[in-house]
Amino acid sequence: MKKLCLAIAVILLLPSACVFSQEWSAAQKEVWKNVEAYTALWEAGNFEGYMTYFHNDYIGWSYSDAMPDNKAKTRKFLEHALKTQKPIMYDMKPVAIGVFGNFAFADYYYVYIYKDAEGKEKSSSGRWTDILMKQGDKWLIIGDHGGRTSKE
Repeated sequence: MKKLCLAIAVILLLPSACVFSQEWSAAQKEVWKNVEAYTALWEAGNFEGYMTYFHNDYIGWSYSDAMPDNKAKTRKFLEHALKTQKPIMYDMKPVAIGVFGNFAFADYYYVYIYKDAEGKEKSSSGRWTDILMKQGDKWLIIGDHGGRTSKE
């Protein structure tokens, strides 16, 4: 009976171990490179550069929001965030990346370290899904969902 339970546990855990140890395809690497590129722009405080990665038809839904937001509303909130926070570091760990022609998604965990308006260092962590559409050589965010799972 113990061997049967162990075998079932291994079978159930094997798919999740494969997700974390998988090799990314060239297409998946290209998508992740874009995610890292726009995150680096945010980290550097380059708001306008960051916003060039948002599709005009973007709709996103953060855990903290009651309803999804469009690009204009997201722009206002992100602009305000950069006025009240100074990004220090953003670390991301990809969990899953799917590429389907000119559409893709990237699921990842993140840790965000920043200074608040009073200069105190704070951190936030959570999980996020970016939904991307390729236009030319660039993957644009057309939708996203996720948010903070940490207490802060």
